[in-house]
Amino acid sequence: MSNPSAVLPTADGSVQTTCAYCGVGCGIRISGDQLEGDASHPANLGALCIKGSTLLDTMAYPHRLLYPRLNGKHVGWDGALDEIASRFSQIIAESGPEAIGFYVSGQLMTEDYYVANKLMKGYIGAANIDTNSRLCMSSAVMAHVRAFGEDVVPACYADLELCNLLVLVGANTAWTHPVVFRRIQQARARNPQMKLVVIDPRKTMTAEQADLHLPLQPGTDVWLFHGLCRYLLQSGAVDRAYVDAHVDGFPELAALLDDPEYDESAIARRCGLSEVDLRAFFRWFAAEPKTVTLFCQGVNQSNQGTDKANSIINAHLLTGRVGKPGASPFSMTGQPNAMGGREVGGLATQLTAHMGFNDTDCQRVQDFWQSPTIARQPGLKAVDLFEAVRQKKIRALWVIATNPAISLPDSARVREALANCEFLIVSEMTARTDTAQFAHLLLPAAGWGERGGTVTNSERCISRQRPFTQAPGEARPDWWALAEVGKRMGFAEGFNYHGLNDILREFAALTAHENQGARQLDLGAIAQLDDAQLDSWQPTRWPLVAQDEAHIAGARRVLGTERLFAEGRFSTPNGKARLIAAAPLLPVLDADPVDSERAGWLLNTGRIRDQWHTMTRTGHLVRLMENEPYPKVSVNHHTLLASGLELGQLVWLGSKRDQVLARLERDDGLADNEAFMPMHWSDSFTARGGVNRLVAPVVDPVSGQPQFKQTRVQVQPFIAQWHGVWIGQHEPNLQGLGRDPGWWSRRPVDGGECRLLADADCSAEQLWQGLAVQGHWIRLPLKGQGWLAVALNQGRISGILLCGASPWQVNVGLLAGLLAVPLAAASLATTVEQALAGDSRIVCSCFRVSERQIVEAIEQQGIHERAGLQALLKCGTNCGTCVVELDKLVAKHRPQ
Repeated sequence: MSNPSAVLPTADGSVQTTCAYCGVGCGIRISGDQLEGDASHPANLGALCIKGSTLLDTMAYPHRLLYPRLNGKHVGWDGALDEIASRFSQIIAESGPEAIGFYVSGQLMTEDYYVANKLMKGYIGAANIDTNSRLCMSSAVMAHVRAFGEDVVPACYADLELCNLLVLVGANTAWTHPVVFRRIQQARARNPQMKLVVIDPRKTMTAEQADLHLPLQPGTDVWLFHGLCRYLLQSGAVDRAYVDAHVDGFPELAALLDDPEYDESAIARRCGLSEVDLRAFFRWFAAEPKTVTLFCQGVNQSNQGTDKANSIINAHLLTGRVGKPGASPFSMTGQPNAMGGREVGGLATQLTAHMGFNDTDCQRVQDFWQSPTIARQPGLKAVDLFEAVRQKKIRALWVIATNPAISLPDSARVREALANCEFLIVSEMTARTDTAQFAHLLLPAAGWGERGGTVTNSERCISRQRPFTQAPGEARPDWWALAEVGKRMGFAEGFNYHGLNDILREFAALTAHENQGARQLDLGAIAQLDDAQLDSWQPTRWPLVAQDEAHIAGARRVLGTERLFAEGRFSTPNGKARLIAAAPLLPVLDADPVDSERAGWLLNTGRIRDQWHTMTRTGHLVRLMENEPYPKVSVNHHTLLASGLELGQLVWLGSKRDQVLARLERDDGLADNEAFMPMHWSDSFTARGGVNRLVAPVVDPVSGQPQFKQTRVQVQPFIAQWHGVWIGQHEPNLQGLGRDPGWWSRRPVDGGECRLLADADCSAEQLWQGLAVQGHWIRLPLKGQGWLAVALNQGRISGILLCGASPWQVNVGLLAGLLAVPLAAASLATTVEQALAGDSRIVCSCFRVSERQIVEAIEQQGIHERAGLQALLKCGTNCGTCVVELDKLVAKHRPQ
């Protein structure tokens, strides 16, 4: 069987492609074994963050799934696909199409997404296909639909540079979208009058760089923006001519805002803000026509995320600041093709091409597809979808390119659902994800660099991901597997695609079918392009316009559109936008805390800079694990003192749902009794570190997006009998570990892996006794710190274990250098002594610059400003996310 993904080099031998990570959608150019940012791409103009820069390294993927596995046994693709088609057909005959479910991902190409959506909604005949974009962007989707009549982002990245006031709400952009934030930093340097306001309960690296940080009480965003809208009304900043001509809902919103609870003093109290800061924000917003408000997960991941987004959009509609240069609301997507998934109808609540489940749209799509059936109502959203699996209402589930066992809230219940599923198919690159462990059928998927297709970024820009290498073994692209299942189910006429371009042209034609300007999503110009034109496609924003090239007979080019709605015509039936008058709600904190006598901490979850989602694609790289090598929960200094716990201590965090283990760290950017824990840690990298075990499945009633940002937790110390560090060529075989509550956290090192260890059950001496019977260990005492054990294999060091009463601060890279080296007492002693002097954390991941290097440059080489550090060490010169830390280190260590 030939691989449907072909390698497509350009004329100069390089390959233009797109980054596989966040919604910025950066362009990349590959030349042999060299990767660089594509200077011609409008999203990044050549810049890349650390994750994008290491994409080639991620392709050396451990434990790659190379062939289909049915119940653990190797089967061919024909057997695997026949099994899916047979089981689906049987279940549909017995229980109806609603007993089948798909759960897909913003990692997919638009073509993959389209085929999955077509198969499920147009041929199986149910809408139970949802995507992990439900977890990050669905509240923004519904806010756009309510306000504009269509899920449309009216702005482009250039607006972030053209505005004079940029408001970031619930977005740590410096870490989550570093390349966009670098553009913001550069724009501020060019325009000193530009102001940056950051609205976030945490003082993040983004907030550190703001002219004004508003650390609002978690969950009070609607109150804040209602207060802003009231101020706009009372100060005369509302553009009444624009509102009268282009906006509905003004009387209802004005009546709601007439309530005194939305005056400045009341809002300041409700949001926990100073009145001085609040008034400054209100004045700046009212006075500056060129204002962009960029919002992200802190807004969306809420029990009222849709209303929060609409309250932001309200302020822009009242002032006529929509779709104009430097003036717009701007929802930033999380994943590389979250927008493409929304376009094809990947969400259970949408039909394809921005159409809904009304009779007209359903008939229009069915006629276009010429399909035997069509879903006539929305399907189950992600949380409800997995609950239906748990209750066995959905009997067969196909999970593609995502890891719901870790990423969904109440993940223990999700695992119960996966374990209960009658027939679980997982399409993945590895069999070692948390979700893949439950699969009956594993399908080997082609990954980044091995498959092709299109993606749409946050500014509606369609780019190509192009393959530049063959997929290993029997790995195949997802669209191909989906189409083959469709054929085997008897739907060959709907899935006879000869390649990606056939799929893209069909989808593009559907967006234009009976559109007549009703929907902004119109890609009809693509349907007219041949394979050569599509293969050479350059990044272009939709809506698309085809223009004839007079000087080239028969040739056409496609032009894009930077902004939408500037003229005040929206996608609603009457062409007017809608103001939404929503009453604010407090977060839902999942009933009583574990210990009703203590209030506990309010836990926020989110991302760290150098990792992607559940780390299945990034966690195996040494470079990306250096900055944040283990799961931690952070609180501020006062909360730490009040807890009676110690910095660096292992603690149990518990909610009504479950418990997790993490190290306690300090972050004074948090408010009192608030905590933050990253969401990346899966069972492959730590024991009980997945924070979504704690999160309740509370969802926004409009969008179905879960409330990840507010969970009440209790904290208790983890009382360990010993702490250890293992560095070896393989996983440790340590007697006494592995029983709950034994703890470990894994990180890669050159030539092997490192594990941080702790055990509350087995004593250190019992541990050694278990090792001693294996016969290839020697033990050496460490002065006042415990002991060191060395594992030998034919006289060479295969593993090193440090064991003591306290957590270790050790340079693991030095110890890793001893692996596979013949045992020599002198060099071992010297290296261990140096390693025990402590590790220095990486500040700049792009150039692997440690804090120690920076401090030495300041103290010993007399460099007393950031520019000098950048010139000497290059830190802070690429993505710019570390510049705040550089400034802090300069201020702390330079002579006063």
